[in-house]
Amino acid sequence: MALPLRKVPAQVLLCGEFTLSTSSKDRYSVILSSTELQVQKTGQTPLLLQLLDCLGCRAFKGEDSSDTGAYFSAYFYPFKKRRMNSGAVRQRVVQTFRVEVSQDPLENLKEAEKWAQAIQDSSIQQLPKQEGQLYSLLPRPCRLLVLVNPHSGTGHALPLFHSHVQGMLTEAGAQYTLLVTERQNHARELLQEADLSQWDALVVLSGDGLLFEVVNGLMARADWEDAVRKPLGILPGGSGNAVATSINHYSGRQTLSSKELLLNCTFLLCKGLVSPLDLASVTTASGKRHFSFLSVAWGFVSDVDIESEKYRLMGAARFTVGTLMQLAALRVYRGRLAYLPAQELPAPGLAEGSPDLPGGASLRCLPGKTPSESNRAPHTLYNSSNSNNSGKVPSLGVQGPADVLLAPLDQPVPAHWTMVKEEHFVLVLVVYQSHLSQDLLAAPAATLGDGLLHLFYVRAGISRAALLRLFLAMEKGTHLELRCPHLSYVPVRAFRLEPYTPKGVITVDGEAVEYGPIQVQVHRGLGRLIAG
Repeated sequence: MALPLRKVPAQVLLCGEFTLSTSSKDRYSVILSSTELQVQKTGQTPLLLQLLDCLGCRAFKGEDSSDTGAYFSAYFYPFKKRRMNSGAVRQRVVQTFRVEVSQDPLENLKEAEKWAQAIQDSSIQQLPKQEGQLYSLLPRPCRLLVLVNPHSGTGHALPLFHSHVQGMLTEAGAQYTLLVTERQNHARELLQEADLSQWDALVVLSGDGLLFEVVNGLMARADWEDAVRKPLGILPGGSGNAVATSINHYSGRQTLSSKELLLNCTFLLCKGLVSPLDLASVTTASGKRHFSFLSVAWGFVSDVDIESEKYRLMGAARFTVGTLMQLAALRVYRGRLAYLPAQELPAPGLAEGSPDLPGGASLRCLPGKTPSESNRAPHTLYNSSNSNNSGKVPSLGVQGPADVLLAPLDQPVPAHWTMVKEEHFVLVLVVYQSHLSQDLLAAPAATLGDGLLHLFYVRAGISRAALLRLFLAMEKGTHLELRCPHLSYVPVRAFRLEPYTPKGVITVDGEAVEYGPIQVQVHRGLGRLIAG
């Protein structure tokens, strides 16, 4: 998109004159600065392409062996307004230049490679980062294991990979291994035993259920402490797509349609900026332990999630149908809820004493300072003071960090916890990403790696109309503004739920788990998420 003419930034890195093909006689002035690529034909307004939107750049020889020139192609995905009254979406822009500075094909290729590398390196420096947070970059070229569930959502995940994702990975120079899962727990079993050194990151193209398998497969390994630090990428290919939508939200973008969301999440994946990911340990009455990245639900929300499974082929619309059905037969559940308030939690950002990455691989973004580039894979991004991440759970042979905030389930909660007086609930929901699904902004205050469990509960007595208003408002994240007297919200670090109602459903990241007493503790920054 041609932008208005303005002065070239002072920090010019490269200048050159190139044609666009072997047959073209028109020469273009190309100037690479630290922030943009300027392309101008004599007498015309320059085209200014922001490096922030650059996905990758590659150099190559001509297809004709008689062509002594070389080429470099730069791939940009800027946001453009598609139509009136609609938000901006990413659209692909490719600029390819022919280099002929010599009659020697090798010299021309070296010049093209110099430009491609400079554009690639400069684009990395433009990655947006939050102040006070600690990041790392995926190595380049990056080796990815891409796991696709062909049955997730409406069953289009694999075609979406070939039509939307595959080309962008190639443009970014990523090397990938594609694995199409064949059954439930296939990914979990694979990652529990696989040699993870083959890949720099693990990417899931599916709904949130496959990511649940991946996380728990990593945590079931003997080397879980290293395995869980393997960066995870999530691309929307299911019905809910809560984590992918949250990543899009954290990047400052408005809610997008499914394919536009996939495009933006793939772009962020290719940029390769890795952030801390909070994981929560979930312990059930039998002592089984799950590791969760999204939510725990009981009552109305879990009923909608599980009972709408029969409408999976409807995609995201299944949740709308499920919500209406559950409203018609609104249930009340009896139980006891207790929690540890988050007042003691350190402020979001780096925990006191958190180390930088070894080898200079960290990108700590502090006020007034520019992060340095790294080509190393991340090792230790976050060392939270909230939990003993190096400790082992002393009982049941379960692996993972010790739940130092929790008492055993057969003992009372600690005295400094808060006990909720009410015992009759319509729902209890704990979410630790911004979105519960693609169209539900459940925790608008949530930020990536904030170390918080956002606890919501709705007490019995709420009318169907009031409950519907809450969920309609949740589409824009304004449900708390309704000041509904039956809705309570509190950020917590841990909680315990003891259902008294004999029948019900408890879900963890949308997956049904053992029904009965359950307790949860957040482990801040235990995992890693590619959230560019």
